[in-house]
Amino acid sequence: MTISDAQDRQPKEGVQLALQQVVALLERHKLVEGLVHKQEMPRHDLVETLVHKQHIAELQTKLDTLHVADIAHILEALPLDERLIVWDLVKAEREGEILLEVSEPVREALIASMDSRELVAAAETLDTDELADLAPDLPQDVLQDVFKSLSLEDREQLRAAMSYEDDTVGALMDFDLVTIREDVTLETVLRYLRRLDELPDQTDQIFVVDRRGRLRGALPLKRLLVSDLEAKVATVMQTDILMLRPRERASEAAQAFERYDLITVPVIDERGTLVGRVSVDAVLDYVREAAESERLSLGGLREEEDIFASVWMPPKNRWAWLAINMVTALVASRVISVFEGTIEQLVALAALMPIVAGIGGNSGNQTITMLVRAIALGQVSRVNFKRLLTKELMIGMLNGLVWGGIMGLIAALLYENWSLGLVMTLAMTLNLSVAALFGLMIPMLMHRYGRDPAAGSSVLITALTDSGGFFIFFGLAHLLLM
Repeated sequence: MTISDAQDRQPKEGVQLALQQVVALLERHKLVEGLVHKQEMPRHDLVETLVHKQHIAELQTKLDTLHVADIAHILEALPLDERLIVWDLVKAEREGEILLEVSEPVREALIASMDSRELVAAAETLDTDELADLAPDLPQDVLQDVFKSLSLEDREQLRAAMSYEDDTVGALMDFDLVTIREDVTLETVLRYLRRLDELPDQTDQIFVVDRRGRLRGALPLKRLLVSDLEAKVATVMQTDILMLRPRERASEAAQAFERYDLITVPVIDERGTLVGRVSVDAVLDYVREAAESERLSLGGLREEEDIFASVWMPPKNRWAWLAINMVTALVASRVISVFEGTIEQLVALAALMPIVAGIGGNSGNQTITMLVRAIALGQVSRVNFKRLLTKELMIGMLNGLVWGGIMGLIAALLYENWSLGLVMTLAMTLNLSVAALFGLMIPMLMHRYGRDPAAGSSVLITALTDSGGFFIFFGLAHLLLM
């Protein structure tokens, strides 16, 4: 759907305004129902039923004007009881698309509220590639019923799509494409296209195959429109096109789309047979989901949460890294306790120590963010890692000398102790160097052993710079000031 189509559906209002309107309708519905329920009047039940139907009809009319993506956003932003009221008012033919749009925790809650018949009906409205995305969340009996309702070709496509891992090209692939032969004229191609009800979304080229279905090239629509209609497809088509394979990494495909400004790319098997295509909208969804997962990982969360879920659900998602935080905090406290005597003799150290640890943690997180992005873009390898390490260590030392020098000067003037200023400068220089070193090593080691380099890296670097910073700062103070 184009932007203009969205504006036609929802003129002069954004999704936030739509959310406010739905919330207002729900609140008014509850308020009026409550007042009517308390009133004693003739035909009380009839009045209550009419009021209920009036507000439900108004809310349903509003939902019918919204795009499925906007309804998904509204469902995610509502508490569970109100979410289910809205969900019950969504038209059955739109439920499948909305289930694909909502976050996984919300999808699980909505599926749990539906019976088998509703789930089968919702699944049957989806294309094969969309159904493959929804299938892991469906009950097994529902999935079997859906399989039975599919044609033999669609069953094979669904099995193939479900066999690919989430982070592969096969998981992004769809089967909705148009193919032609290379020995026909462009006029024949145009007549063939006009007989179709519509072209697949994001169609910018038509794929050329031989009689065995093997990919021969692609005919861009812009060439079709400006070329001589008597020309054969073979003389106009492109043969030097990018092709993907189902088992390739989705991240590599996303990089190719960004690098070459692609809209669609054909997917072939090991025999060169065209099996599907990847479109830019699927790649954008993958990139968005990967970015959300990375943000959650940096915060020490394993998965996305339903913000209105039961209070017993989110803690399970947060416990692992909170436990690690507690252990690292205990380590940092023990480091401080070792130097209790030093702190008692110079109380200024207690006031200055958070600065050393805090600056180190911020610097380390900057390094981690830079490196995680570089790893995702494929810019880091064993060949260039040593140069990167040297550069980051030099940056850490330079930042330490500059900002440590500034902080050292401030500390010396505040406490009239130039030796304390020297300790502050040296401690910040060393801690920022440590932050640069581990800010590179932690993500690289996690990546090398097949773990998400963003998962908990910020938690680990903060722990190291806290404990390390305290040890460096108090150790230097003990050596130079006592």
